[in-house]
Amino acid sequence: MPKLTVIIPTFNEEAYLEDALFSVSFADEIIVVDSFSKDKTPEIAQKYATKFLQRKFDNFSNQKNFALKEATGDWVLFVDADERVTHTLEAEIKKIIQNPKHCGYKINFPHFYMNRFLYHHSDDVLRLVKREGASFSGKVHEKLHCEGSIGKLKNKMLHFTYKGLDSYISKKESYAWFQAQQQFEKGKKATWFHLFFKPAYRFFRSFILKGGFRDGVPGLTVAAVNAYGVFERYVKLMLLKKGMR
Repeated sequence: MPKLTVIIPTFNEEAYLEDALFSVSFADEIIVVDSFSKDKTPEIAQKYATKFLQRKFDNFSNQKNFALKEATGDWVLFVDADERVTHTLEAEIKKIIQNPKHCGYKINFPHFYMNRFLYHHSDDVLRLVKREGASFSGKVHEKLHCEGSIGKLKNKMLHFTYKGLDSYISKKESYAWFQAQQQFEKGKKATWFHLFFKPAYRFFRSFILKGGFRDGVPGLTVAAVNAYGVFERYVKLMLLKKGMR
């Protein structure tokens, strides 16, 4: 019988973590990798996790690769503290790892935002992979790699991403610095094209092409904040180029 490891990265997630851990209690191994939280996250994690690890945060890929080295399961499922595995998704995961057709599987994530799930603002993300050969790259919006073909699960994972507008914007600001630093290290430059066209296209893609307008005001808000995040990325890249961080 194939074994499943769940990996959950955390930092100050006391309000969300317990429900996430409860939703993955079916796993053979649960690893929480914590970035030295200052709230009750460690205390909650140690009640449920098979392994509780702490590591100073430098970037998302290194954090998850560190936890991957500690995993012993044949398969690994990556879950964030604000995400929940439903019973139908649990059943599908159990079935698929017993008779897999691929080395990895994407899962769809409808985001819970302003008291509703945004089914037209959801992402298909690779989260379930065979442990052997799996790794992450990228400092922010890290990319999971596996050796072989990739399929997609039918059932969704719930994502309770909205913790307040201030928190959402602050998260975009933080990601923008990581992304700008990554591009700066590659020698990329920000232009007026990046400052105006890129944010406008992100809004158009989110609100029109992906159907965000069907989600009403929450869909409009998400599209606007996402566009702002892209704008901030290139502003910060300009600041890095000028040595003004």
